[in-house]
Amino acid sequence: MRDTSVSSKVSILNAAFDVLGQNPGASLSDVARAAGVGRATLHRHFAGRDDLMVALTLQAAEELDAAVDTAVAGCTTYTDGLRVALRAMLPLASRHMFLATDAAQTDPRVKEAYATQTRALTRDIEAARAEGTFAADIPTTWIVETYENLIYAGWAMVVAGEATPNQAADLAWRTFTQGLKP
Repeated sequence: MRDTSVSSKVSILNAAFDVLGQNPGASLSDVARAAGVGRATLHRHFAGRDDLMVALTLQAAEELDAAVDTAVAGCTTYTDGLRVALRAMLPLASRHMFLATDAAQTDPRVKEAYATQTRALTRDIEAARAEGTFAADIPTTWIVETYENLIYAGWAMVVAGEATPNQAADLAWRTFTQGLKP
């Protein structure tokens, strides 16, 4: 027998990704309706909008980590891993983009998830630097921020319909490794 409580929660999260991805200002009633549940069921799982947004942000972090871990499994260099990771993250744009500016980022659990991801990215960038990918005089923090902002730029292009995820990944990688020179 299936646990309907878990099933309802998963349905609510998936509906919230869809509904809020299309309209970040959508109501919780809109989310509940799309999930096929009542508001009371939604509120049994999430006390309010902030609680739902935290859950979505944590779920997005897990999805990003899983996509990257799967994609980089066969990479033989950290540099290649960074390139392949872009290709793994950008297809998630329509599902995750609306979370990039949400206030859930102040939640301690979200801060810790983000800090964990940033530490892993920093380690990978340092390893790629040791492979000769990045100049020694560029601060690691600058490289990390550049990489993260190129992901955001790629997501914005994908959501706007101006690039496919692969096109955005290629542009992000080219910009990351070669700048904007011809």
